[in-house]
Amino acid sequence: MASAAEQLAANLNFGVLGKATDLKKRLWFTLAALVVYRFGTYVPIPGINPQVMAELFRESGGGILGMFDMLAGGALQRMTLFALNIMPYISASIIMQLMATVVPSLEAIKKEGDAGRKKINQYTRYLTVLIATFQAYGIAVGMIGMQGAAGPAVIMDNTVLFTFSTVVTLVGGTLFLMWLGEQITARGIGQGTSLIIMAGIVAQLPQAIAHTLELGRTGALPVWVILGLLVGSVAVIFFIVYVERAQRRLIVQYPKRQVGNKMFGGESSHLPLKLNTSGVIPPIFASSILLMPITVAQFTASGGPEWLTTFTAMMGRGKPVYLAAYAALIIFFAFFYTAVVFNPTETADNLKKYGGFIPGIRPGKNTADHLDYVLTRLTVVGAAYLTLLSVLPELLIAKWSVPFYFGGTSLLIVVTVTMDTVAQIQSHLLAHQYEGLIKKSRLRGRRG
Repeated sequence: MASAAEQLAANLNFGVLGKATDLKKRLWFTLAALVVYRFGTYVPIPGINPQVMAELFRESGGGILGMFDMLAGGALQRMTLFALNIMPYISASIIMQLMATVVPSLEAIKKEGDAGRKKINQYTRYLTVLIATFQAYGIAVGMIGMQGAAGPAVIMDNTVLFTFSTVVTLVGGTLFLMWLGEQITARGIGQGTSLIIMAGIVAQLPQAIAHTLELGRTGALPVWVILGLLVGSVAVIFFIVYVERAQRRLIVQYPKRQVGNKMFGGESSHLPLKLNTSGVIPPIFASSILLMPITVAQFTASGGPEWLTTFTAMMGRGKPVYLAAYAALIIFFAFFYTAVVFNPTETADNLKKYGGFIPGIRPGKNTADHLDYVLTRLTVVGAAYLTLLSVLPELLIAKWSVPFYFGGTSLLIVVTVTMDTVAQIQSHLLAHQYEGLIKKSRLRGRRG
């Protein structure tokens, strides 16, 4: 991580960046898009009483709902235009990826290349609308149910108009963020969806630090806990960087071949397999899946049946059922997403096609089985790392009410997305330097 940062700092001087006009445009576009997103997290939905809503959220915003507010950059607590954030789109992506592995027609579409990918993306957008509508309606009904509580009402309009406007506003906000994320990916730097989530977390960090220091000042949080939290956060960041950069390198040998009087090949290379192939996806996917039933449950538990109240209590911060469900989903998505992004059979076929082989392993099926065996062992370690990083901080949060922003999930998202974005910036700078060298060589060739 340090070497990457030093290399980026060396490249980002006025001369290099001044000439890389395409990179500058992409950076400015990304920054402008994230500013637009942050403005949207402060625009309240029509007919809401923000002060009452914030107070009620503080009373019942624990557990997964508090984590979702962290991922939404505080938009849910303020009940703003982007209260649902981009999570319905992530949920739709999960469902479509799962269906593409079990539904033959969708699997056939997926294999059609770029045209199939566009169809799958279109189906994902339609499903996003359905999920966002369901969640927005649940939030609207939940806030209407709070109207009869003691004190001021949450909503300030009639129920029918409020429900309709809330659903339209929240669904529209989610669709806008979905479009904005795609634009960042295509015209900016980094992966748009991940950057939007990271921007929400980073924007709330100063407030979380101030809240933690205030807890220490009032004596609600011991000083040694605050110091341990700061030291632990730094240690977790180093641990994340170490694991995310860890690889298992399989040696790949290419045989010698004679073409005419010359001998080619014979060199050896390596196939890098990351320890955590799935990256930051499993915790985000797990949070998104848990959110769908809990969004409705936490807002309607006070006026709903007894089993709904029990369910909401069991899914509270640090509760065993919530932690077990969260851990199980993280492990499942770690294996599932690894299987999506890396196909051992396809990799083995490509190696065989170009004459490559792993020493001691026969090409073809044996190579595929060996790759699957190694990848499975790596994924077990990667899934344990993600589970440990995501679940253990939940216990600390439940015991001392430390903000979610110091948890392992938030640090994992921030560090991983930062590393990916820095890598993309470096690749753009490297491509620009190669283009400059090619132009210089052409000019010298013409002069010669």
